Amino acid sequence: MNSPRVAIVILNWNGRKLLDQYLPSVIQYSQDEGVSVVVADNHSDDDSLSFLQENYPQVELLHLEENYGFAKGYNVALQQIEADYYILLNSDVEVTVGWVKPLIDRMESDPTVAAVQPKVLSWKRKDEFEYAGAAGGFIDKLGYPFCRGRVLNVLEKDEGQFDQVTDIFWATGACMAVNARYFHEAGGFDADFWAHMEEIDLCWRLKNRGYKIQFTPYSRVYHLGGGTLAYDNPKKLFLNFRNSLWLLYKNLPRRKFYKVLVVRMILDGVAAFKLLSEGNGGGFVSVLKAHYAFYRSHKQLRAKRKALRKAATPQWHDEVLCKSIIWKFYLQGRKTFREMSR
Repeated sequence: MNSPRVAIVILNWNGRKLLDQYLPSVIQYSQDEGVSVVVADNHSDDDSLSFLQENYPQVELLHLEENYGFAKGYNVALQQIEADYYILLNSDVEVTVGWVKPLIDRMESDPTVAAVQPKVLSWKRKDEFEYAGAAGGFIDKLGYPFCRGRVLNVLEKDEGQFDQVTDIFWATGACMAVNARYFHEAGGFDADFWAHMEEIDLCWRLKNRGYKIQFTPYSRVYHLGGGTLAYDNPKKLFLNFRNSLWLLYKNLPRRKFYKVLVVRMILDGVAAFKLLSEGNGGGFVSVLKAHYAFYRSHKQLRAKRKALRKAATPQWHDEVLCKSIIWKFYLQGRKTFREMSR
């Protein structure tokens, strides 16, 4: 049997320093048959392209005509790449020996698996899970995302407590292997998201179509995190708050729709004033702007929700925690994934 075609696709924007540091591990540990490495450049104005041409001639280059952001950038790039599976990889990720095969094997062995993520550890603290993905993503009953190994801002040490293949709700965009056909059939990422939470939106849509999202501990990578935008950057806060509301509006089942959205908007207001009390005026303004953008996009969101309902009915899946992590975290003092599950 022929090996499946796998394209490791790194979306780059002005990331010459990151490529210099992290690309060597990708080249070294991605020599499997049928595997190619592609850097899709989001119209950088640094010397990324010339650096790659001079130092990594084995890497395929795609030069995008403008900076499309993460979501649309990947959509435009993947339309030009022929493969059976894509591995979407951030430019600030160090990979390890044998990391590709376990991801692809999960999808090859079960055609209902649409996407798989590896164990994502911190590049700075190698024994600790990393914020963006950890050991697989979930959401709670109010749509707040969290991970096995990361709840809100609390990160666990990796002690093998999540070393089993399991179904998850979402796979991280920092390192996600996805079936190419399923990705395109679902419409790819929602380009309007620009960046942040577009992978949760995609995974929710894939699950509504009957596919699984999984985590495997047999593939391990190390993520720097914050390589493009720092965690407290006002633009990142705006995108996270706005995109979270967009995610819920598009994908919530009808019976949950109004209750969850109303509660979330109230809690967003609480979060905004908490930021203000901490002296983060920029963060406070970011939340206000996010809500304004949400209200302005109401008509567009209604059209998207209607279109999605024609393809698949929005569902509340088994991987949704039917509890509030905010309540458990702040009022009950539960800080870990296993404590949240109790």
